[in-house]
Amino acid sequence: MKQTKRKLTALDMTYAAMFAALMAVGANIAQFIPPIGGVPITLQTFVALLAGTLLGSRLGAISMTVYMLVGLAGIPVFANFTGGLSTLVSTSFGFVLTFILLAYVEGKIIEKSKTRGFMIFLVASVVGLMLNYFLGTTYMYYAYKLWAHSPEGVSIVTYKMAWGWMLVPLPKDVILTIVAAVVSPRIYKVINKVQAGKSKRIA
Repeated sequence: MKQTKRKLTALDMTYAAMFAALMAVGANIAQFIPPIGGVPITLQTFVALLAGTLLGSRLGAISMTVYMLVGLAGIPVFANFTGGLSTLVSTSFGFVLTFILLAYVEGKIIEKSKTRGFMIFLVASVVGLMLNYFLGTTYMYYAYKLWAHSPEGVSIVTYKMAWGWMLVPLPKDVILTIVAAVVSPRIYKVINKVQAGKSKRIA
């Protein structure tokens, strides 16, 4: 979605609310899969990637912020149907924080590009995924090091061990990153046509 300095419209907020809701669904759609080292297996990264590519930097980041605030307010929208301020100290909360940055950076890359083809969406999505994994995993490591209890059967969590746990969801996230890059260009055009049509009617 093209970004300008304009005020947010009702349609913008509808998009943001929709993606916040999709994040809640994606957080728990794979509930039957046990977490690995405290890392839940979810579809959140995929939804966050779509938020960045389709809504743009500003609105994409807003949608992820809305999702985070709803969860912190106590609504069980985080992985494993959790919510509340206590999740701030969970080992996986770094990923929730990173979704905001992921969507913003990803959206900015697309907005700064002169093209809107598959390659730029793929590059933006890969950068977003890398940010999510690096910052989220680093947060998880320091959480275990500073305040969280190690998983059962593990005496000390090392940085290498934390990355080892992330190898489990990595194939899934790589595939979904490519899927996001494939479907985003067409949906992007549709969203912008809707936005342009609404702007013309208002004018």
